[in-house]
Amino acid sequence: MIINTEQLLKGIIKLASDRQVKFMEVCGTHTVSIARSGINGILPENVRLVSGPGCPVCVTPQDYIDKAIYLSTLNDIIISTFGDLIRVPGTEKSLEMRRSEGSDIRVVYSPAQSLKICRDNPDKKIVFLAVGFETTIPTITGTMEMAIREHIKNFYILCAHKVVPPALEALATSADLDIDGFILPGHVSAIIGIKPYEFLASRLKKACVISGFEPEQILESIFRLLYQISKQDYRVENKYRGTVDYEGNKKALMSIEKFFEPSDSIWRGIGNIPASGLRLKKEFVFFDIESVIKIPPQDSIEPKGCRCGDVLKGLIEPTECPLFGRSCTYENPVGACMVSSEGSCAAYYKYSVKRKGNGKTG
Repeated sequence: MIINTEQLLKGIIKLASDRQVKFMEVCGTHTVSIARSGINGILPENVRLVSGPGCPVCVTPQDYIDKAIYLSTLNDIIISTFGDLIRVPGTEKSLEMRRSEGSDIRVVYSPAQSLKICRDNPDKKIVFLAVGFETTIPTITGTMEMAIREHIKNFYILCAHKVVPPALEALATSADLDIDGFILPGHVSAIIGIKPYEFLASRLKKACVISGFEPEQILESIFRLLYQISKQDYRVENKYRGTVDYEGNKKALMSIEKFFEPSDSIWRGIGNIPASGLRLKKEFVFFDIESVIKIPPQDSIEPKGCRCGDVLKGLIEPTECPLFGRSCTYENPVGACMVSSEGSCAAYYKYSVKRKGNGKTG
């Protein structure tokens, strides 16, 4: 039994000895763990890890940020949001800049905190910026349940929820990526389970492992991906034991299904992916701020020179972006991937670059 890092590495080297492979870690927390622990530096050169679109803030399109900034200019609006989102640059400015100019933008640690703001400001519309994958969505549906139960009428969301499996299909079938296997996200999988990924193995012949977040767990997952490829026995293995069930968290899934239905969605850098987003069902559309305020079309433009989209697709590493570590730093981000704590560029900047002793290009 492989039980430690040294044995795992020996097993990885042996299985990878005669092949070039590319694996994508989908979760931003995996990306951070890989960068922090230096896993890329100890793998054989023919085993390449690329980061995928596992950061919900990063994949939120520029148009959404600009819509949120527009709403923040209205006198009867208070924006509530998780902290990372306020630093994401819009076409002209960020929510953080709008806040410094006087807009009422409040950072919350839970969507439910928005309801207190609603109670304290009954004459205002409180708009929560609903960005996130399946892990976060049940916290939004729970907040809407509370709002209904407490007869709170001034709580709204600006919805940009996305679901992971359709995006994985788009990446797995992309000719320019040629992904051999996926390190699947632990947190999302705790909600949706194993079943939604099975098409990747059965139909698309991709090796798949749901991984925990410790470095040794990630190495074990890489070993299992290589083992599947060596045997041409493709399946979805669960190495995040005790957390992920085959059917997922049924209560959370029922809550999502109650309020939302699938919709097409734009992912930054990837484009429109069918059925990869969620929209409120008709009976709950009164929570949608766009049902009561007409937001004008946004002339959204990506930052010049930023290759965040290519990073999110796994086409390049962050250090290959010409802005990385120069005009784009964690302290002064140009692209969304440098903003979020789970962003690939932020992870590389904070860990990989410092490890190599170079504060600019890595």
